[in-house]
Amino acid sequence: MSRRVPVALAVLVAVLALVLSSCSRSVDGEAVPLGGGAQSGSTDGNVDTDQFDKLLLECTLLTTDQIAKAVGGEAAQSSFNGAICRWVVSGAVTTGVTFNWFESGNQRAEKDVARKLGYTTENVRISSTAAFTQRDPRRPAACGVTANSPARGVYTWWVEPRATGASGDPCAAPTKLMELVLGGGQ
Repeated sequence: MSRRVPVALAVLVAVLALVLSSCSRSVDGEAVPLGGGAQSGSTDGNVDTDQFDKLLLECTLLTTDQIAKAVGGEAAQSSFNGAICRWVVSGAVTTGVTFNWFESGNQRAEKDVARKLGYTTENVRISSTAAFTQRDPRRPAACGVTANSPARGVYTWWVEPRATGASGDPCAAPTKLMELVLGGGQ
């Protein structure tokens, strides 16, 4: 029994040494603090922030007053700015408004997704730009409008009253918002 303990101990030490040696390695180069490395477009070693110069500015394409008026409300309050932009519009009917800009998106892909979700789509033109509406038959008061962005990608506006029984054309408000963004509205 005394012979087994040293053999088992030797095997354990060998395994432990192997594990520890595989957890460390030497790397060539110079250590720099996070964000301190040279990036493409940067010649002074600082991070190139040009690629982020308009980050989240899409949420300010329209003022909250413009959004509220287009939706038929009294005031709009921003509720989220990030990958998408959201507002809650107060008035006779509280309404949710969502805007997104998929910079590398295209209408075909967006329309395919809408159809896969069971939405009905209709081709339209807004301010001389090809667009389409999308409607969820389970939520008849909601409507989304997607159009080509003047720069690249696609814009989409969604408007959905938070109360049932809203009257009128559900696509009128997102269409008006799209007109404003594309420059054809007042």
